Amino acid sequence: MSIINNEMLWRQFAVAIDSLGDALRDCPDELWQERLWEDQPDQWVAAGFSAFWYLGYHTLFWLDLYLTGAEEGFAPPTPFDLVEMEAGEVLPRIYRREELLDYLELCRRRCQETIGGLSSEQADRLCRFPWGEVSFGELLLYTMRHVQEHAAQLHMFLGQQASKSTTHPG
Repeated sequence: MSIINNEMLWRQFAVAIDSLGDALRDCPDELWQERLWEDQPDQWVAAGFSAFWYLGYHTLFWLDLYLTGAEEGFAPPTPFDLVEMEAGEVLPRIYRREELLDYLELCRRRCQETIGGLSSEQADRLCRFPWGEVSFGELLLYTMRHVQEHAAQLHMFLGQQASKSTTHPG
């Protein structure tokens, strides 16, 4: 017995992707390179890992990779780099909003196609990563949670910054 179908899974995934896209679009230019957290390790700060744009890139990179179900043979589309796989890697530049929004649309299409054509056999396929082994179906749910988590962090950061710029009567 199946408790979830492809259409249901896609609808929920689409909402998570929409939320990430909204955060990327809503970020004011002056906050694009701002750090989300002040208490990050120095090497993360130096690599840009705590910047708003970077968290968007990170989320899209892993969404794209996990839609394939394997690290072997994966490469993000141009102009993005295969950075995130090894500790200490640093992206060569800051990605622009338009680049990330284009990547988001590519990931949206890939996700919809993947879920739309997903069979029970494909969902049961085991996917192996350095952190463990899961079925492809469970990997999709894990990935949806990952997108939701980082979209929420980006929205929270934007909300915090908006409240800092609002003046309150004393």
